[in-house]
Amino acid sequence: MACSSRHRNLADRVTPRTKLWLEVNSQYVFGLGISNILKAVQQTGSIKAAAREVGKSYRHVWDKIKQAEEALGVPLVRTQVGGKDARRSELSDLAQDLVRDYDDCRQRLFDLVQVEFAQRLQDTLRKHGSH
Repeated sequence: MACSSRHRNLADRVTPRTKLWLEVNSQYVFGLGISNILKAVQQTGSIKAAAREVGKSYRHVWDKIKQAEEALGVPLVRTQVGGKDARRSELSDLAQDLVRDYDDCRQRLFDLVQVEFAQRLQDTLRKHGSH
């Protein structure tokens, strides 16, 4: 019985993890970091404020946006210089869709891995004497 209890405890403690990123020509271009940056730009309307929001320097955030834009070959952020409005940056329509699709796909991947691993772990635990 101790073995069975130990196996159940294992099943409660084990959580599978996975990462999702996008590549162009085998080079990383988009993942959780740039997705969070772009969401912060959309939320704050400012690259500077987005950098504060994600806890990175303005330079880091600007570089990440430009690297992703260059690799994808499309603009992700539209910026406006000057003006009275504090909201000087916004995501392109494509960037909004890309962030949404990435986040949705990432969540579906997590859900799939969780269900698949839970079933496999239960099968493994049954094989080793736990029910």
